[in-house]
Amino acid sequence: MAKPEQDSDWVWVGTPPEFDTVGPHWPCELDQSDESGVERPLKVVFSQPAKYWTDAAPIGNGRLGAMVWGGVTMEKLQLNHDTLWTGEPGNYTNSSAPAVLSKVRKLVDSGQYSQANAAAFDLSGEHSAIYQPLGDLDLDFTELGESYTSYKRELDLNTACVTVSYSMGDVLYTRQHFSSYPHQSIITKISANKSSSVSFVVSLTSQLHHTVSINSSYQIVLEGTCPSSNETASASDADKKAGIKFSAILDLQVSNGTVKSSDGKTLKVNNADWVVLVLTAASSFAGPFVRPANSKVEPQSVALRTLDKMKGLSYSDICQYHLDDYKNLFQRVTLQLGNAVSAVTASKSTENRIKSFKDDEDPSLVELLFHYGRYLLISSSRPGTQISNLQGIWSKDIAPAWDAAPHLNINLQMNYWPALPCNLSECQEPLFDFISSLSVNGSKTAKVNYEANGWVAHQVTDIWAKTSPDRGDPLWALWPMGGAWLCTHLLEHYSYTLDKSFLENTAYPLLEGSASFLLDWLIMGSNGYLETNPSTSPEHAFIAPDGKNASVSYSTTMDMAIIREMFVSVISAAEILGKSQTDLVAKIKTALPKLPPYKIARDGTVMEWALDFQDSEIHHRHVSHLFGLFPGHTITPEKTPDLCKAVANSLYKRGVEGPGWSTVWKMTLWARLRSSEHAYTMVKHLFDLVDPAHESDYEGGLYSNLFTAHPPFQIDANYGFSAGIAEILVQSTEQELHLLPALPREKWPTGCVKGLKARGMVTVNICWKKGQLHEALVWCNDQNKIERLRYCEQVATVSLLGGKVYRFGADLKCLKTWPLKK
Repeated sequence: MAKPEQDSDWVWVGTPPEFDTVGPHWPCELDQSDESGVERPLKVVFSQPAKYWTDAAPIGNGRLGAMVWGGVTMEKLQLNHDTLWTGEPGNYTNSSAPAVLSKVRKLVDSGQYSQANAAAFDLSGEHSAIYQPLGDLDLDFTELGESYTSYKRELDLNTACVTVSYSMGDVLYTRQHFSSYPHQSIITKISANKSSSVSFVVSLTSQLHHTVSINSSYQIVLEGTCPSSNETASASDADKKAGIKFSAILDLQVSNGTVKSSDGKTLKVNNADWVVLVLTAASSFAGPFVRPANSKVEPQSVALRTLDKMKGLSYSDICQYHLDDYKNLFQRVTLQLGNAVSAVTASKSTENRIKSFKDDEDPSLVELLFHYGRYLLISSSRPGTQISNLQGIWSKDIAPAWDAAPHLNINLQMNYWPALPCNLSECQEPLFDFISSLSVNGSKTAKVNYEANGWVAHQVTDIWAKTSPDRGDPLWALWPMGGAWLCTHLLEHYSYTLDKSFLENTAYPLLEGSASFLLDWLIMGSNGYLETNPSTSPEHAFIAPDGKNASVSYSTTMDMAIIREMFVSVISAAEILGKSQTDLVAKIKTALPKLPPYKIARDGTVMEWALDFQDSEIHHRHVSHLFGLFPGHTITPEKTPDLCKAVANSLYKRGVEGPGWSTVWKMTLWARLRSSEHAYTMVKHLFDLVDPAHESDYEGGLYSNLFTAHPPFQIDANYGFSAGIAEILVQSTEQELHLLPALPREKWPTGCVKGLKARGMVTVNICWKKGQLHEALVWCNDQNKIERLRYCEQVATVSLLGGKVYRFGADLKCLKTWPLKK
């Protein structure tokens, strides 16, 4: 987990040296810029102020986020800070669990699954903590009037800036909002094209226990506390004041106007030319193992120090730092699925573009949603911050859906799927910090609850690194595979970056601990295979032989797929690090062939449970039993073609309906099967405009601000969509690079992508015409193991040397090589 704020200084990012963000110069007809050199527009456009929260535009720097509503007479920036959660470090152990576990196992062994299900309720733990909103920054412009024209609001993904503009009479008003990572602040500039025209009242407020005051520097100071209890509805007044403390400070820079306060809580600006608002915030969170009452962090002091570091800097200076930092990440990848976007299309509201997608299937809207996922990851997960939670960092409620807590049975993992292929590996650092924290608490849970070595985490977690089962039904709560699944991200990071220091110092200790737990969790079954008991397939029940619904059995397919993936990862990592002779690796090599194989059910699908139970819900949203194909690697078209057919049958059976995250998981699975038609079907299925007033009528879809819907809003599908598009365009193993494996050629006949990453520290640019590969550039910084280049049925043997750029033609012949620019 991220270091507490008092232990780290934020690095100010200056203007970087000249560099090409998408690699070597490539004279391709398609380019991200048009003939005039103007950037291809990537804007989320709104035709009116936000009516609902999901109409607002998100900005963020990983730690501090805001939703910009864009009102004319009343503007609202709804604020979030990534460390504002209820609760405190908990006891994630249950001393009675071993006895309950023994009882549940006996019931499973005797085939009494519904009884085992009932008994397993006693293995559940406590409720997770709840993510809390910071507050609201409100701007009251009512004295300027209510009549306006030429309204425009847009979020520009190229600059990570929201602009709101409108006219009142002969005055054009403009507001610009962005969240700066270099300066850890939210910046707003309010200006007009006529002098002395800017007047408003500004205030800060919060739904949490708080106070507001004006200090001697004419800054608004908001101070508050999160509830110490996770039971927010019944929290006492004392509980509401005993949790994580926080402070937000708003500073104003005013040109040729006056500022005064008549009530000691709000500031009134009169007749200014322009005003720059700078908001900083901090909390007393000092790490997942420190109780709020014991924290030494003074949030107001931290927020003031952050403000002090900006003294002497102009708005242009701060903006340039922000752009240099953001563009260094965002501009690494470009995507063009067709010709340049027309001016008419670019000016349409995004809401209307989503509505018309079913008819026009506008590929530029696919581009926009692809980059939007990358934008959101940059904005919600940066080195030193917390992980991106179920809503990223954006939440308006003190009781958000599913507590906005990270869920480990798909959602948190999907949040980080695009980090590696979409060239944002730094954005994963909070995930690795968090896994490390989980391993600490998880070792206690493993020892007490399961009398096992190593560490474990279950289905849901929070800022305190909760590792025990959730409270409630075993259907979701009893799932000790969350930590193991997260650990697969560790070796994936190495496979893309070849960072041996990371593998040895960060990844391998965590892999060892997780594998140790898995070895102890496995027990020998009567059929000669190692099994997991109890075992569930996340959130999906089966019909037991007694006709009752049950979720608890043994050796579900997902359990075994994750364990197999983990064991292979540890063996691979040990070979790289010269640790293959350890006792742990020997045990893993002994256990691996004793894991039960995949099975194909009577209906030709992949069996989800160890026995061929009847589904209780054949169109269930989870496709957990297909983990081995994606994100896993144990099912592949080349090595397991029969299983791939069973995967396809499973996807047909599940159908296309489902929440946003289910839609994009199916999209990536079809891409791995290289079925362009079905992958595109899932792409198209996501473009369904959700009405926030009737969101319960929908399943999946997009809101007007491009947030993805479960519904309600969950951010995972935004990230998963970006990863899915990358998977359609490039797939890789350590030995093979596959170009355009699932390209929907009729839908996107012409296009190019630059800057995608592949395993082996490889970067890829691809250009295609008339649905066929035109050429590709491939390069890497160091030696790698890529041996084959694949496109459709063509396979070429290659040897890629580090520091060289290779240009391949449509027949995969190398046309040219040259040194990679430093």
